Amino acid sequence: MLIVNSSTKPTTRGPAATNESAPLDFREFLATIEKGWGAVAFRKKQRIFVQDDPSHSVFYIQQGKVRLTVVSRDGKEATIGILDEGQFFGESCLAGHRLRLCSATAMTDCSVMRIDHEVMINLLGRKPAFSELFLQHLLTKNIRYEADLVDLLFNSSEKRLARVLLLLAHFGETGKPEGAISRISHETLAEMVGTTRPRITLFMNKFRRLRLVHYSGHNGGLRVHRSLLSVVLSDG
Repeated sequence: MLIVNSSTKPTTRGPAATNESAPLDFREFLATIEKGWGAVAFRKKQRIFVQDDPSHSVFYIQQGKVRLTVVSRDGKEATIGILDEGQFFGESCLAGHRLRLCSATAMTDCSVMRIDHEVMINLLGRKPAFSELFLQHLLTKNIRYEADLVDLLFNSSEKRLARVLLLLAHFGETGKPEGAISRISHETLAEMVGTTRPRITLFMNKFRRLRLVHYSGHNGGLRVHRSLLSVVLSDG
């Protein structure tokens, strides 16, 4: 079970959206609610919330990228997700969790919508279009987690790295032969794949030699070629 196209970017847009690529306009859904929500800006590397913080709200990314991490009892940190525009996070509060299960950090300058727990419950109950959008997000996220577990149990770290890179590049989402990834460290990739940084460096050098990926631009961005899918689908 190798699911590559598992982005949680919603395809259903709000009534105020004018085209398929425009971010969802929450103000259309929140127009009748005077308080309990608002846009918040975060600088690159700024914490949005920390694991075990009180959990009172849900977030939606309007612009930028957000990294989700967890820390074990012995202090080990692992990256569990990198989110893009059009994705929700912090929704565990809707299931009764009073504390944050992970930390969220802005990977780039970000603009996010912060929606209080009570407002979110109100929207889900009164706005069918919003409920449909959010349900799609939850189902897609659940499928992604199941695929991640299968990947971790049965595939090599090289295959897992190839799959992570394809996911980060939104392979299959836009129909383009190759996609770009903002600068990301080998340490972060190691946390996402579940291996060591030296092994990530080894595999990345191999992918570069095979011209499956290449670095471009002055900011160290990574371009992922469609041919990287051959690593995921190989029998080795």
